[in-house]
Amino acid sequence: MTSELEINLADEAAQLAFGAVLVTALVAPCRVYLEGDLGAGKTTLVRGVLRAMGFKGAVRSPTYTLVEPYRLEDVTFYHLDLYRLADGEELEYLGFRDMLAEAALMFVEWPERAEGWLPPADLLIKIHHADEGRMLHFAGVSNTGKRIIEQISLQLNIR
Repeated sequence: MTSELEINLADEAAQLAFGAVLVTALVAPCRVYLEGDLGAGKTTLVRGVLRAMGFKGAVRSPTYTLVEPYRLEDVTFYHLDLYRLADGEELEYLGFRDMLAEAALMFVEWPERAEGWLPPADLLIKIHHADEGRMLHFAGVSNTGKRIIEQISLQLNIR
């Protein structure tokens, strides 16, 4: 099973559209950790995923709220942004254990801010600025993550 993949997305529209590809490979429960500089497009990718899942409302960056829950028809989706987290222990006050107990999809921005407190990711996505657009590097940490990468590779016909 493929455990890593790199994809270049030309612009914000391509990043949003890629959300539809990613959605078809996701299975709950799943933890996706997003790493990248400020403005790299982490929330843009989450917005694309939520749009592909049929969410019509505003998709805000949870920079100040730390977590935005989305109750969708078939699954609960949690979008966390830990940039402002002072200590990983603060996850306890957010009800993080309860979130983990659910069969939910969880996308976490800035997971390194809670290192030692977060369980391992299923899928790690590192987003970098490229000459044109963004470069996304996927690493399958668990078997679930590896299957997601395999599905994406098949859909995009990447060998």
